[in-house]
Amino acid sequence: NGYTFNMSVNARATAARVIADVVAGKSLNQALPKAVSLVVEKDRGLLQQLCYGTLRLHPMLTGLLQQLLDKPLRDKDKDVESLLLIGLFQLDSMRIPDHAAVAETVAATRALKKPWAKGLTNALLRRYLRERATLQAQLSPAQLAAHTPWMYQKLEQQWPQQLSNIVKANNTQPPMTLRVNRRRLDADQYTRQLSHVNIESTRCAFGPDAITLKTPVDVNELPGFAAGEVSVQDEAAQLAADVMTTAAGDRVLDICAAPGGKSCHILERETQLEELVSADVEPRRLQKVQDNLTRLQLQATLLTADGANPPEALQASSFDKILVDAPCSASGVIRRHPDVKLLRREADLQQFAEQQLAILAGVWPLLKEGGTLLYATCSVFEEENSAVVARFIASASNAKVQIPQAAWGVQCSHGRQILPSENGPDGLFYALIQKVS
Repeated sequence: NGYTFNMSVNARATAARVIADVVAGKSLNQALPKAVSLVVEKDRGLLQQLCYGTLRLHPMLTGLLQQLLDKPLRDKDKDVESLLLIGLFQLDSMRIPDHAAVAETVAATRALKKPWAKGLTNALLRRYLRERATLQAQLSPAQLAAHTPWMYQKLEQQWPQQLSNIVKANNTQPPMTLRVNRRRLDADQYTRQLSHVNIESTRCAFGPDAITLKTPVDVNELPGFAAGEVSVQDEAAQLAADVMTTAAGDRVLDICAAPGGKSCHILERETQLEELVSADVEPRRLQKVQDNLTRLQLQATLLTADGANPPEALQASSFDKILVDAPCSASGVIRRHPDVKLLRREADLQQFAEQQLAILAGVWPLLKEGGTLLYATCSVFEEENSAVVARFIASASNAKVQIPQAAWGVQCSHGRQILPSENGPDGLFYALIQKVS
């Protein structure tokens, strides 16, 4: 299976340090890039697989580890604890032979400069192999589902029928979905281009520009990627351009725009916009928007702006359409950001809801009468979705909700919810709010 037995010690020790950093409160986006640069190139895939996989299943693996340890490890040994979780992940979910996974994980204690942990690691992983079924039988429903208790309970309460599918999707590697630039070609033409280079793909069910690859590839292997024929974007995120329906001559504002996927898609769809303003609160994130625009040969006005307190450059009643892609818990994209399971607290939902409401109130005066605002989150929780829209409508006498009519998603009181599905789209919420006289 191409598995190299002795070169991956460093990858496991490095992965253990990354996971320990996430447990301490760092995001995976902060902790992983530097770590990737430290390991040899052929081990980078393994490092990422260990980090993402262990974090996706972290609550379950922790439940197993608690049973296997006689007493908790000291705080200064979080790297050893993370290495043990990595060992359990390999035995539970990877194709590495058991003996090799145990030996390599034991060897990684040396790279962590924790030689005392060698015997503990060996004994604990071997015991897991002997007692796997008994240990798994002791896990709580939330641990078995590899979700923190509060998150599992909320999913169970809000989505009882869909719970097992959501959990399954959250715990698996996401598909790689592409958005075809329809200014250049259509999805069928691009599917044929992929088959010429032996990349298997299927058209997505709902996004007309969306294609999912059977197996993820490096973007440099995609025909025409550098020339702007195609971008990487999940199908659910691509539906924003469908729901928003811009027309020639429209002025459009995308207020939380980075990294720019939705802005670029709107520009690919409508070639005759008067202007599209892509705004984000972080200037360095706007550079990503610019990079995407440049590659796709598209034009937009970039602006550093906080939606809750828009700058004077954004004049009142000057936009026909506004997209608010609001900051949120990211509970609909956990499979892409598995650190969310560890880093999010239930109290965060209320804080996000206040921020979302402040952004809606901040940008509402910028919308022309008769114009529409598309409110989007990548959350599956009502507190950030329908509840926020309901509170906003109650506070604004000239706001009226329009539920998007579509074949996808689940209709909610104030919008449509797409739920994450295995090999399918991420979890996103969309609500349309019209400004009436």
